[in-house]
Amino acid sequence: MPSSATASTAFASDPASVGDAASASRRPDGVQQRLEALVRDFKAPAALATVTDRDGRTRRYTAGVGDLTTGAKVPVDGQVRVGSNTKAFTSVVVLQLVGEGKVGLDAFVDTYLPGLLRGDGIDGRNITVRQLLQHTSGLPNYTEYLEGGRLDRYYEPRDLLDLALAHKSDFTPGDGWRYSNTGYLVAGMIIQKITGRPVGEEITHRVIDRIGLRHTYFPVPGDTTVHEAHPEGYDRLTPDGPLTDVTRQDMSWGWAAGALVSTNTDLNRFYTELIGGGLLAPDQLAQMRTTVPVDEYLGKGARYGLGLVSFPLTCDGVYWGHGGTLPGYVTRGGVTEDGRAANIAVTTVPSVEAKPRIAADVDAALCR
Repeated sequence: MPSSATASTAFASDPASVGDAASASRRPDGVQQRLEALVRDFKAPAALATVTDRDGRTRRYTAGVGDLTTGAKVPVDGQVRVGSNTKAFTSVVVLQLVGEGKVGLDAFVDTYLPGLLRGDGIDGRNITVRQLLQHTSGLPNYTEYLEGGRLDRYYEPRDLLDLALAHKSDFTPGDGWRYSNTGYLVAGMIIQKITGRPVGEEITHRVIDRIGLRHTYFPVPGDTTVHEAHPEGYDRLTPDGPLTDVTRQDMSWGWAAGALVSTNTDLNRFYTELIGGGLLAPDQLAQMRTTVPVDEYLGKGARYGLGLVSFPLTCDGVYWGHGGTLPGYVTRGGVTEDGRAANIAVTTVPSVEAKPRIAADVDAALCR
C-alpha cells in the first residue's frame, strides 16, 4: 500500500454539541480508536462513521486516507455507495403501495407481472411479494452469475433476471431462506409496473425527498460518478492483486437491490425515521419488522424482516438496519428504539475476518 495510506483522523459534531466535541476530542474516543484500528489491522484505505449517542449528540469520524493516489484526506461524512441498504428503501416503497391497496404482500408475482418468472422450479404463480422481500422465494441470486467487467457496462433489469432464470431454484418458495438480490430485482419491476415510473424516481419521491435525505440519490442510467465529496472506493481484482480504484461504477447491475449512494448520516436518518414510523403506517411497519432467523448469514441472533434486519446488542436489546457490500465499499449500522444510531463505512471489501469486526464496532458505538 502506498505510504499515503498512513492513518489520518478527523472528528466533527453537530453544531449544537461543539462544546462537547471539543472536550471529547481531548480524550481518547472509542469510536475513533476503533476506526483507526480497522484501517491499520485490515489495510483498509479509509473508514468513516456517524454516531448518535444516548443523549442525542451526533459525532462524525474519519480514519485513513481518502485517495491513495493523491493522499487527500477523507471527507467528513463523505458520500459512499451503500449497496444493499438500497433493499430497505425498495421495501419501503413496496410496503407503501401495500398500504395504498395497490399491492398485496401475499399476492403472487404473476398478479402484477404475469409470465415473468418461469424456469426450473421457478414459477411466479407460486412466489409471493413477501417472499421476494424476505429472501424466501428460492430465486437464484443473479449477482453470482455476473461476468467480469460488470462495473462499467449497462444492464437492463431483464438482462439480470435472465441470469437468475437460467439456473434451478434454490428451494420451493417458503421452504427456506437464502439471500438473493433477484427478489429485489423483481420487487423493483413490480414498483415500475404499478406506478408507471422508474424505481429510482419512486424511491426519490417516496423516501429520499420525503424525509430530506439531501446527500442520497439513486443513479440515473449512465451515471457512474459519486456526486459530492467522497472517499475513493478500492477493490482487489485478484486475491493477491493491488488495490484498484473502483469508485466509478455503472450501478445498473445493482439497481433496486443495491444502487444507492448516500452518507452515514443520511442512512442513520433513514433508519431512524423508518423505525419511528415516519415512512410507513403501523401495519406495514409491523410487517417489515416481522423476522426470520438468519444466524448463519448475518451472525448470531440476526433476524431478517422485509428488507430490514434486527441485530442483537451486547448491552441488551436490538438495533435495526441492513448493511451493504459491493466492490469498493462496505457499510454496516443501524438504529435503536430509543434513538441511538451508528453507521460505519469502509472503502474496500475487507477480509472475511474483518467483517465481524465492523459489526462489533457498530455494537460498541451503540452500547457506549
